Amino acid sequence: MSDTTLMAMAERFLSALKHCQVLQMRVAHADSDGITLVLPWSKAIVGNPQTGAVHGGALTTLMDTTCGMATLCVLPRFEVCPTLDLRIDYMHPAAAGKDIHGHAQCYRVTRDVIFTRGTAYQDDPDRPICQVVGTFMRLGQDIKGGLHFGNSLREKDA
Repeated sequence: MSDTTLMAMAERFLSALKHCQVLQMRVAHADSDGITLVLPWSKAIVGNPQTGAVHGGALTTLMDTTCGMATLCVLPRFEVCPTLDLRIDYMHPAAAGKDIHGHAQCYRVTRDVIFTRGTAYQDDPDRPICQVVGTFMRLGQDIKGGLHFGNSLREKDA
């Protein structure tokens, strides 16, 4: 799959997730090596109003979505792949006023499970806010998801 096709699929996938729309997340990059999403900083994602630190739930949403979408980078065709397990190790709080980048890649694909890892960071990928590992169940290409979810992600001409 070309990088352009992958980006288009990733953007369609993200646009189908209402909670990601509410958070105004966007796809920054997608290729065969992984995917990077951006969670724009806003007052709506602040967990501690005194410090401006981002709520852990917003970071969890970013990284679960990023890891789940990394499956698009390794599968030949779209499959619904729900989260089996997600572990997040928080390193330090996100700084107020700065967008957060989530990057993830798949490091192993089996018949039934896809294994991912990633980081969230602001200015420097070498100084992560958190690290994450996740596993996602492969349900196959015939599973469409609720309300024709899978069909909404396919290209119109496909």
